[in-house]
Amino acid sequence: MDQFNRRKMLLMSGGVLGALGASTTPAQAATTDPKWVWDPEADPLLARIFERGQVSEVNRLLRTWTRNDQPLPDGLPADLRDFIEEARRLPSWADQATLDRAAAFTQRKGTYLILLYGMGGGILSTAIPNEARAVYYSQGGADLKDRAAKTGKLGYDLHELNAFQPDGHILVTAVKTRLVHAAVRHLLPQSPHWDGEIPISQNDILVTWHTLPTYVMRKLTEWRVPVTSAEADAYLHAWRVTAHILGVRDEYIPATWAAANAQSRQVLDPAMGPTREGVDLADKILAISARGITPDGSTRPLLNALARYLVGDRAADWSSVRREPLWGPLISTGFPAWVALREHLMPLPLVPEIAWTLDEAVRQYILFYLSGGEQISIEIPEGNRPS
Repeated sequence: MDQFNRRKMLLMSGGVLGALGASTTPAQAATTDPKWVWDPEADPLLARIFERGQVSEVNRLLRTWTRNDQPLPDGLPADLRDFIEEARRLPSWADQATLDRAAAFTQRKGTYLILLYGMGGGILSTAIPNEARAVYYSQGGADLKDRAAKTGKLGYDLHELNAFQPDGHILVTAVKTRLVHAAVRHLLPQSPHWDGEIPISQNDILVTWHTLPTYVMRKLTEWRVPVTSAEADAYLHAWRVTAHILGVRDEYIPATWAAANAQSRQVLDPAMGPTREGVDLADKILAISARGITPDGSTRPLLNALARYLVGDRAADWSSVRREPLWGPLISTGFPAWVALREHLMPLPLVPEIAWTLDEAVRQYILFYLSGGEQISIEIPEGNRPS
């Protein structure tokens, strides 16, 4: 049975484990194992767009759609327009006051978030075989700098202070990312280098999701960064809404931090390991980052040590991140001291505003560097990685 027919059978039957009544999520009971659920709304839509030869035109039209409240451009296929209008809606359980509280939390903790999303989450993703191979053999794997810019845009747009407001951008970015995921599911099984199941299942998205908010909150706790319960809950709420917009079924999205941590142990921990593709991607991520700081890449040893400190030895070893005998001890002792100093200064007048301004400058520089100064446009891939 080919993979496409297998997926159709599983979706129609509710999945193998679902048929047995298996529960897959600590947070809530679910009837279908997320490993066998993809995106039954977006997947057939993207298949039709490919069959009709409309990918290039759709990308051209969607480049002008950038803001949450912006009307969709004229000329889009009717089925795509209907899908996007539905997909861009906030879920009924989203609470704007809580989302605003998450934005205030971001303003105070932005430095940590930029570091943990970009370096920490980036290296962790290379130690997840399913994700590393999907990235490597898809179109994005051929231009990792461009791919990093588009991946980073999701995290950065989520943490704009107006992220979920009408003039924000996260709803647009998340919906476009959902379309890209569907396109990769359509294209990657056609690659001669791909011999796995259909990529980017709901379980795969959850695995990646836990390398972002769950990982971040774990590191903030480890670093003894003060976070109130209200702030933590608001931060989780923002990421839960984002998961919904990305197409994750609500029953799979953990509703509490206890459920998130339990689900992370269930889906992320066993999904990690070494691959040749992951090693190559990690090397490129660190090389790109080093050249962004110094054109000759001379900061690479420092970034090796920082990456190892952020993700731990096990994940770093899987991704073949070099141990640095000089920088390693300096980072492990100096970083906690820097965190303590920063948190000591934050209550002082104007410090949060100044810190946010500096964080925003760093964010804009990173995006400018990764995009080569061009507007970052998340677009539907038209093929896989060239051989």
